[in-house]
Amino acid sequence: MNSDFEPPPKSWSVLATVGGVVTAFSVIALLNSWSKKLSSTAFFQKSQISTVTASPTKEVDIAKFDKSFVLPGTPIPKSQLTATVTPYIATGVGTLTPEEKAIARQAWSYFQRNWNSENSLVNSVDNFASVTMWDQAAAMAALVSAKELDIIPTAEFDAKMKTMLKTLASMPLYKDELPNKVYNTKTLIPVNYGQLDKREEIGWSALDLGRMSIWLKIVESKYPLLQPLTQAVWKHWQVDRLTKKGQMYGTAVVQGKEQYNQEGRLGYENYAAYGLKLWGLDVKQALDYQSNTAFVNLYGQGIPYDKRDSKNSGANNYVLSEPYILDGIETGFQALPKAYADRILAAQEARYQTTKQLTAVTEDNLDRPPYFVYNSLFVNGQPWATIADTGVKYNNLRFLSAKAAIGWHVLYNTAYTRSLYNFVQTNLKAENGWYNGFYESLHKPNKTLTANNNGVILESLLYKQVGQPITVWAGVRSGEVGSERLSEQY
Repeated sequence: MNSDFEPPPKSWSVLATVGGVVTAFSVIALLNSWSKKLSSTAFFQKSQISTVTASPTKEVDIAKFDKSFVLPGTPIPKSQLTATVTPYIATGVGTLTPEEKAIARQAWSYFQRNWNSENSLVNSVDNFASVTMWDQAAAMAALVSAKELDIIPTAEFDAKMKTMLKTLASMPLYKDELPNKVYNTKTLIPVNYGQLDKREEIGWSALDLGRMSIWLKIVESKYPLLQPLTQAVWKHWQVDRLTKKGQMYGTAVVQGKEQYNQEGRLGYENYAAYGLKLWGLDVKQALDYQSNTAFVNLYGQGIPYDKRDSKNSGANNYVLSEPYILDGIETGFQALPKAYADRILAAQEARYQTTKQLTAVTEDNLDRPPYFVYNSLFVNGQPWATIADTGVKYNNLRFLSAKAAIGWHVLYNTAYTRSLYNFVQTNLKAENGWYNGFYESLHKPNKTLTANNNGVILESLLYKQVGQPITVWAGVRSGEVGSERLSEQY
């Protein structure tokens, strides 16, 4: 973010427009110190868990246990890296339980409150008129889910989706090339984070547009009559700027000068690259999930992490739940090995088994400073660190994530994930959606309401209903990467 940044009023759950994943990875090796200131593998048998809570016995014990890690960690045998079938396919396909339907309706209430009818852009955070392309993709996912879960009528879906696609195909772009990182949802002008009135082009994020690309492909495949509109969006973008030599690239404006930066680390990099691959872009290097991967043991589980960290590359190498959840739900683990997701969930369950602290961590907005953090299993050589993009620690603000809890549950359906799911239902229901999470140390909800949190919850329940990865259910084909192999699995 720029040095002249001034956050909006606290009543708007400030700074939540940082919900775009761009802030996680736009800082790379070429950025200098000023620019950094900007911005056991087949383990999963059902656990014998009866009653669990989110409160540990002693917080000091958690800190002690969290500090323990082993390098190098236990790697995953190569034979298991190709096992991409999702671990749990929903039974009773075609219906959700009344409880699940109520969760979905509650999540949709966020979008009812924050949808801008004139252009179908959605506020990234409750009642604050700013959006990133990552969060707009979450709105697209939420709209598809609301239609298919019979929360809204087809006519409403058609009207909202057509308006959204027409907006995306005509909105002003950064240097007439690609969507700006942030927009004012009411005026459509490109803006900086938190600054709604001043037009400012601050660059684009390949990661955000990679997620949007997946959902554009889902929409045009599932609803063929909308294909001309999705194609118009793609043609509106100068997509050749998104990749270079098989890598994804974004831009940042630093002291008035544009920097063209490689984006992504293990997890989000692969997930977003899969979206661009669906549209025919060369992202071979970005899809490589082995060359830069190492393992670290946390609570006895060897989890994958990216060797390119803040010290040797200038970028933070967060290990988080969300990219693995999205990859499983949307693609059936085509961008990343399912075995990676197994280990990442296993480490979080192992932390609970040791500390009695329910754990489902990922990045998200906060209802207090610094307003956005990355709840990581491992980052920059530190286990279980919660940091801002500047690298400053905020471990006292670590929280159980609602979207991570529900996403893990629909994918794995274990006793542990059921405990996460139940905790969210009991503790995180808000008047207009679901709160982002529950603070471990503060023992109270993180009361920020966001499009991404509620959007991931909705698409998780869509996955639960259809019983397939969403790209498979939608019929994504046309020579897209892995589509033939994926379709044969279901």
